[in-house]
Order: sequence, then C-alpha cells, then structure tokens
Amino acid sequence: MTSHKNMKLGLSMRYLGYHIAAWRHPDVPSDGATSFDYFLRSAQMAEAAKLDMVFFADGVGVRASDQPAGSLCRDSKNAELEPLTLLSALAARTNNIGLIATASTTYNEPFHVARKYASIDHISGGRAGWNIVTSWTQQEAWNFSRDEHLGYDERYDRAKEFVDVVTGLWDSWEDDAFLRDKETGVFYDESKLHVLAHAGKHFRVRGPLNAGRTPQGRPLLVQAGASEPGREIAARHADVVYSGGFDLAAAQAYYADLKSRLPRYGRSADDLLVMPGITIYVGKTRQEAQDKFDQLQSLIHPLSGLAILYQHLGDMSAYDVDGPVPEINDPNHRSISSNVMSVVRRDNLSIRQLYEMISAGNTGRYIIGTPEDIVDDMQEWMETGAADGFNLCPPTLPQGIEDFVELVLPELHRRDLFRREYEGTTLRQNLGLKPLIHSAEASRTLKAS
Repeated sequence: MTSHKNMKLGLSMRYLGYHIAAWRHPDVPSDGATSFDYFLRSAQMAEAAKLDMVFFADGVGVRASDQPAGSLCRDSKNAELEPLTLLSALAARTNNIGLIATASTTYNEPFHVARKYASIDHISGGRAGWNIVTSWTQQEAWNFSRDEHLGYDERYDRAKEFVDVVTGLWDSWEDDAFLRDKETGVFYDESKLHVLAHAGKHFRVRGPLNAGRTPQGRPLLVQAGASEPGREIAARHADVVYSGGFDLAAAQAYYADLKSRLPRYGRSADDLLVMPGITIYVGKTRQEAQDKFDQLQSLIHPLSGLAILYQHLGDMSAYDVDGPVPEINDPNHRSISSNVMSVVRRDNLSIRQLYEMISAGNTGRYIIGTPEDIVDDMQEWMETGAADGFNLCPPTLPQGIEDFVELVLPELHRRDLFRREYEGTTLRQNLGLKPLIHSAEASRTLKAS
C-alpha cells in the first residue's frame, strides 16, 4: 500500500484545457494556446501551490481530420506553441516546478532530443523531463516526407532503441569531467569522456553529446503508453508514467503490473512513479460542481463530439448516435480504445453518451464534486495501490488550476496529503527519486566490490 504522504501532483497544460469545448467557455481566452503569458500564469500558480511539475503533451501536426465534414473548423487544437521553446521560456520565469514536454521518437533523431532536453535541464537548474511517445497519426507522417505512418511494431521497436541512444548520450560525460583548469590548460579529464559509438537497427550515433552532465544526472523520463511494448519501455527507463484508466480495479492492475516488471531491470518499486491523469470539476457544493460541468457539456457541438470519436476510436457517423457503440479494433489506438471501451461495456453507453464522456476529460477520467469528494477519490487511489500521484488535467485553464488551488489544495493540506514546501531544488529531488549514478561510476564500484 502506498503512503498517502507521498502524493505527487503535476499540471497538464496543453491547449486551453482538457474539455473539448474549453475554448468556447466565456472566461477562457480563445487565443491563449499561442500566448506565453497565458501559460506562464498557470505555471506560476502551479509553482505557488508547490506542484511537482507542469506537463505539455504534443503532436507534430494538426492531428484531426474533417470527419464528419465540417468538424475540423470547430477544433481549437490546431495552433499552439512548440513545447521545448515554451519550456525554455518558462524555465527563466520559474524556480522550482518541473518542466516536462513530449518529443516523438518517430519524427526526431536521438541526438537532437538528447541535446535539447539536456540544455533545458541546465537552463532550469535540474527541472527538465522528456515524455516519450511514438506518434500515431497519419497527419504527422505527411509532415515528414512519408505517405504512410510507421506500423505499430516498427514504431515501438524504433522507440526502444531511440531511448537507449538518448540515455547513452546523456552519459557522455561524468559529473566531474570538466576541470576547466586555466593554469594547466586542461579543460576536461579525458578519462571521463565516453563515446557512445552506437550502431543498431534504426540508428548509428557516434557521440559524444556536446552537452555536459546535467544537474539531475539526466532529464527525467516520462512515458504514457499502456501497450505491452510501452510498459516494457517504462519498466526499463521511465521515472514517471502518465497513465490513463477510468476504473479503480483496472488502475490497480496496471500499477501492479508495471511495478512487477521493474526488478528484471535492476529497479525497485520506488524508482517509478505512476501518475494517472484526472480532470476535476469542483465546487463548494456538489450542485455548483455539477453546474460547472453542465455548462461545458452544453457547449459541445455534435460535429465536434463525433470528431473526437473519429480521432480516438474511428468513424461513428454511420451509426445512430443514440444507439450502442460498436466494437473497435484499430491497432493505432490500442491503449486509448481499451480504456474507453471498458467503460462503454460497463455502463452500456450510447455513442452520444460516449462522446460526451470523452469530451469532458479528453478520453481521461473526470470527477465532479466538492473538495471532500475529490480528495476522497484521490486518497483512495493512492492508498489502494492505483497511483503514486496525479496529473491534473483541468477542463479549462486558468480556471481549473485556480479552482484546484482555492478549493482542493486546502483539503489536501488539511489531511496532510500534500507538501506545503518543496523538498529540493531539482525535479528528481522533489519527486523523491533517488540520485542517479553515472554508468561508468557504477561499473567501477561494481568491479571494486
């Protein structure tokens, strides 16, 4: 059982909030997704609340299709800031909060990713993290000289090697490699430079990385996939898993499965934090919370609802929206469709009810209630082996983080479930993860013993 005193919290900040109709809310600036000040405001509120990190999901293209016709022009998810550029700017205007962003292993090169995230870790004083994804849409393929997206198995095979190369490059220099001795003229200790010289199926990368060992040893690794190969990547490398799931029992099974894989890679249960996404509709009363939820639900255009189903599960436009949801067997959406369909079968949802449910939390779990209701739920997931913390996915920003700070945070403090001050200066320290030892130093220690 997980100690409730170790709750970790991140703030997911993509777009204008996680409700599909967030941009139509009267209090949301509809142009916020391209405004630095908009994101800075939410990040600084999260830092003032002592949250562990802010998190930016990303895709390298406008992922949606105009299915059904007329839906794409109603989608706000088509213009946003590039996340690594944004993180660099946020690093200069924040002091403690972690900075996590997505970079695709399908449409990047390992050296680029290793260098950029190492730079952000240096700029921020040890607060950077890389969210590892494989990309999954045809639209992204078209932006990178490909007619077809890579197949499922090939994407994950490439991702596995990609992560090995990036982590190898981050070990190019030992912590004390740079002497910078002006008197002797020796800038670095040659014995503490390690050339990767990787030659594999997908990549040939010599190295070394032209960035020194970072304040955390390396940026944190975050992984969000629930597929079998995704779980293996997480077990081998990840520090944090951003998980989905609507059902407590399923979340407990996923949590236990991930933790059980760690020993084969020489890791312990405390080396990996599982943080499910959660969207919160909170009010001082249950009716107030329900009113906030209902207001956003009333802003869902039917075409937008069917479009979000197309994006995540396939084309539903030929079916009666008030009829049952057909079975989905799309290999490009295995993790998402599995989570969603389990709820469809459990609750016997219609297509309309399904798109309303997905719209409320962008395929993620959501809770409606008072601060006590919300914290009861979070505490149960923590104390019954389903989570080590949560990624907060507000329905709207900045209102969602404002509501959390005003209403939920005091209840977490009242129950002594969450910190009042940061414990360290790096993201790794604040998450309670043990310090990293350079692979060369670990090898020397092993030989000496």
